[in-house]
Amino acid sequence: MLIITRKKGESLMIGDDIEITIAKLDDGSVKLGINAPKDITILRKELYEEVKQENKEAMKINMDLLKNIKKK
Repeated sequence: MLIITRKKGESLMIGDDIEITIAKLDDGSVKLGINAPKDITILRKELYEEVKQENKEAMKINMDLLKNIKKK
């Protein structure tokens, strides 16, 4: 993990086309501005983990349901 120090208004670049800017500093929180191409999905990690778990649940197959499907 890379840890860097930035002040309000300063930025960092990820690759050539993603810019993260420190927009506001408050007591214990930071507001970030993210400038990235439209085709890149940006999610908070807790939301990303929730979506990942829901996708895992959706992939589970109920074998009893498959047994009830009639072959033609």
